[in-house]
Amino acid sequence: MQVKLSDSPKEMNHAIEQAKKQQSISISEFFTKNRHLLGFDNPLKAISTTIKEGVDNSLDACEESNILPEIIVEIKPTTKDRFIVSIEDNGPGIIKEQVPKIFGKLLYGSKFHKLSQTRGQQGIGISAAALYGQLTTGKPIKVISRIGEHKPARSYELHLDTKTNEPEITKDIETEWTRNHGTRVAIEMEGKYHRGKRSVAEYIKYTAVANPHAKLTLIEPDGSKIEYQRATNQLPVKAKEIKPHPDGIELGILIDMLKGTSSRTLQSFLTTEFSRIGSKTAKQICGEANLYPNARPSRIAKNEADNLLQALRNTKFIAPQTDCLSPIGEDLLERSLKKEFDADFFKAVTRTASVYRGNPFKVEAAIAYGGSLEKDSPAEIIRFANRVPLQYQKSACGITQSISKTNWKQYGLQQSGSNLPNGPVVIVVHMSSVWVPFTSESKEAIAHYPEIIKELKLAVQECGRDLGKYLRKQGKEKDEAKKLSYLEKYVPVIGEALNEILGNVNEEEITRNLKDTLERSRK
Repeated sequence: MQVKLSDSPKEMNHAIEQAKKQQSISISEFFTKNRHLLGFDNPLKAISTTIKEGVDNSLDACEESNILPEIIVEIKPTTKDRFIVSIEDNGPGIIKEQVPKIFGKLLYGSKFHKLSQTRGQQGIGISAAALYGQLTTGKPIKVISRIGEHKPARSYELHLDTKTNEPEITKDIETEWTRNHGTRVAIEMEGKYHRGKRSVAEYIKYTAVANPHAKLTLIEPDGSKIEYQRATNQLPVKAKEIKPHPDGIELGILIDMLKGTSSRTLQSFLTTEFSRIGSKTAKQICGEANLYPNARPSRIAKNEADNLLQALRNTKFIAPQTDCLSPIGEDLLERSLKKEFDADFFKAVTRTASVYRGNPFKVEAAIAYGGSLEKDSPAEIIRFANRVPLQYQKSACGITQSISKTNWKQYGLQQSGSNLPNGPVVIVVHMSSVWVPFTSESKEAIAHYPEIIKELKLAVQECGRDLGKYLRKQGKEKDEAKKLSYLEKYVPVIGEALNEILGNVNEEEITRNLKDTLERSRK
């Protein structure tokens, strides 16, 4: 016998109560409870992350306006565990309407959909730092900005409403400022300042290596000043924006592109919305997908879009353009290393562009060896992504994995198993891409894509081969010098012996001739 179950009033009330509890969560509220995702795990890391985001914004703003960057980072203590962190630049400034949105609204920016190499892309950097400061001190973020010599500077104080993810301007006045143009942002926050590994000073030093065109100044809490002069007056080559490459496109993205395009035909959609697709190839793709070239893109059904995707995946395309990238360059990377590190050997390489999931990227690597570098310690690894230093999550990064899995013994360095090599060596690796695949929102480690790992290994191996040649040459010269020193030691004895054997010879002249022969062999 079957028993018919009916909805009881009690069960219905429970469902209604549950429904009332469901509500949308603002992005600000989410990151308030999950600030570790953005790199604000602890007071020590919070200051470094704030400076990283501010310096990234300043460098990008200056470069986009063809201005050689001059950036001042200052950290002032207000109490034992609170600091005012300020970043000041000589960039183009920010117009009044944009200031509250840039500094007080999460997920707001101009770079997320832009397919060209840029530092910040996610729109959660400096505004997340402002949110952290507000959470830990209750103080607003303070911004001064000026867009030109004949324009007044304006001073703002902003508060972020975490419920609505909207900025509240609590102060907006004209102010006096010595700069003709630029921006200064100051955030008071809980933090901890230290020196050494993974410190602010290390970050600024590494930033100077990756950005030889920038002048950077750090004013520490005790008032001491560290300056890094630019190594070149040449601005980096501007990265051009490109269209998405058909390799690596996914179904959901393709459907959204079909709905949002202004193209009237499927054929024109393929040629205008993607790079590397000409009209002839577009017709062939439509034919393979059993779709009319003149079909309306917005009317393509989901199953038809799936057929179109398979046709795209079955087509071979030319690799993406690479003018969307702006690598450091071998010469400047080597020059930067020489400026910041005292070493005997330097080598830098820039690989040709490669592709992962349709995204072009370039890998650069450099090595400094010897000199005053620490001899009895693991190699110093410096990781960069789009000219930005990656200081944390080193072991989780594809760069570290590639270096560890390289056989450094064949290049003359000590290494235990798959660990980092030991010795007086600095290894630098830089990945530039239109979209760097970070492992988390805090952008501290590069994901382990096989195509990327392969290029990373090839770059460090190329540097390693030159280091190996240098060390073998040094070893050979050392051995020769050692042997010659033995001969030099016994030259007087040889002269004396010849005198005894031959008799009536000038012992002093023989000794002098032997020494001359040794000197010529050294040359």
